[in-house]
Order: sequence, then structure tokens, then C-alpha cells
Amino acid sequence: MNQTASSPAPAAGPAALPRGRNIIAVASGKGGVGKTWFAITLAHGFARLGRRALLFDADLGLANVDIQLGLMPKHDLSGVLAGRLTLAQATITYAEGGFDIVAGRSGSAGLASVPTSRLQTLGDDLGALAAGYDRVILDLGAGVERTVRQMTAHAGLCIVITTEEPTALTDAYAFIKLTAMERPSTDLRVVVNMAANPRSGERTYKTLLKACEGFLKISPPLVGVVRQDDKVRDAIRNQTALLTRHPTCAAAGDVEAIVRKLLE
Repeated sequence: MNQTASSPAPAAGPAALPRGRNIIAVASGKGGVGKTWFAITLAHGFARLGRRALLFDADLGLANVDIQLGLMPKHDLSGVLAGRLTLAQATITYAEGGFDIVAGRSGSAGLASVPTSRLQTLGDDLGALAAGYDRVILDLGAGVERTVRQMTAHAGLCIVITTEEPTALTDAYAFIKLTAMERPSTDLRVVVNMAANPRSGERTYKTLLKACEGFLKISPPLVGVVRQDDKVRDAIRNQTALLTRHPTCAAAGDVEAIVRKLLE
């Protein structure tokens, strides 16, 4: 278990993004599209390029970042929402990946029904903690529930994950539609995961883009395509980060290209 208590991060330097702009939400319309795996790999990718990164498991009630990485954190988000801990006290360091984590708690119905006022306070606290990081990755819950949409509001950028499956596309569109209606200024972008090949992934994106332009009059850009890769399943099965277990595989290279693009 590579985890240690993490002290509050130092204030960001002059090159830091404005408050909130360094927070990247990773969302999806449905489960099973690789959202959590992508969020973990994205945080790891930033860390490998020398950026101070934090992964925040904001999938309230169905958190699984700790499970995918084989961690057993002593503190998690439930203690923060109960008022027993600050976010800084709940932050651990995932030494193997070189980034910090705020873990959630899976199977906690209480977390999934957090009052709106408490979520707002949590978001404010997250903004303060984020000032000490170059990038903060929010692994949101799947779907379009109130808690998901409210946590999205604290991010400067929201990446919507979809796959080539028609149901994944439909649900990704639903998430984009609701988010754009509630907060038109949200910076929404798309990643196609588990694509057969780059060209197939781009065709999938164009299908989603056509619906967004035709019905919503918006054009969320494509951040990248991540190819289907059996090494991803192997890393998850072994509860190890992909960039640690298979750093040169196709999917690893695709996510690292996305990281570089986001840093441009």
C-alpha cells in the first residue's frame, strides 16, 4: 500500500492557472466507459511530466479509485463530509504514481444524498486545496444526478468520456445537454475511450458532435481518442496504475498525448 499522509500543499506559483481553472472534471453519461481508469491515468500522466497533481474521487457513494489502485486509506471523503476532517487531512500520497488522492467511500448512501449546501462548502474547500496543485482531477459519478452536476460546477474544464457504444453516446449527449443548459459557460470536451482505432474513435466523436451542433448549437472539441487495449484490463485486475504496469502500451500513449494537449 503506497500511501502516506499528505501535508497541505504549498501555494501555487505565478504560472498557476486562475482558481478553479486547474480543476478538470472527468464525467460520463453512464458507467462502464472507463471513466475512473481514465481519471487515474490522467493524474498519473500529469505527475510523470513533473506537475503536482491531485486525484479527487467525487463519485459519491460508488467511489472506486482506491479499489483500482489497491489502496486502503485510513481517511476518506466521508470523514470530511461528516466534519471530522479537513480535505487536507483526508489527502494521501500515492507514492507509486507521484500524485495525491482524496479517496471516497464505496457503498455509502449518505454520501450520495449530501445536501446541496454541504456540497457547495466541499467545492469551496476543494478550490482552496486546489491552489496548491498544478492540476486537480475530479472523478465524478456516472450519470446526470444533482450531486454530479453540482460538483462539475467547480471545474474549469469538464471532459466527457464516451465509447463507440450507442448507449454511451446517448448518455454522453444527455450529460452535455444538461450541463450546457444549466451552465452555458462550461468548457466541455470529449474523449472517446476503448476505440477500435483512431479513425473509428474520430467517427464516433463526429456522431456526438453532429447531435450537439444540431440540437444544442454547441461544438465540444475532441481532446483525444484512447484505443482499446487489453493492458488496461490487466492493470485494473492487478490493482496497479497503467502507467506503472504497462507504460509503453497503446492506451498509455494515447492518454499521455491527451495530457500534453491539455498542457498546451
